[in-house]
Amino acid sequence: MTREASGPSAPDLAALFHRLNNQLGVILANAELVEARGPDRETSARAGQIVASAVEAIATAREIRGAIESSASAEPDPSAD
Repeated sequence: MTREASGPSAPDLAALFHRLNNQLGVILANAELVEARGPDRETSARAGQIVASAVEAIATAREIRGAIESSASAEPDPSAD
């Protein structure tokens, strides 16, 4: 099976999850800044919603990564045949 047909390899996925986590971290940091220093309560409240969503997205990304890693470790090694 070719690499294109089977999807990204484990190192590729690790790099993608790392990039995703970094991007979500930037969103989270900026939302926290706006939440703390927003010009009004409405802006701070909206930024608080973004903070909560970013934290949830980070947790979801970790969950997906864990599920992929668990699935990969449960699969038999085709090179062992």
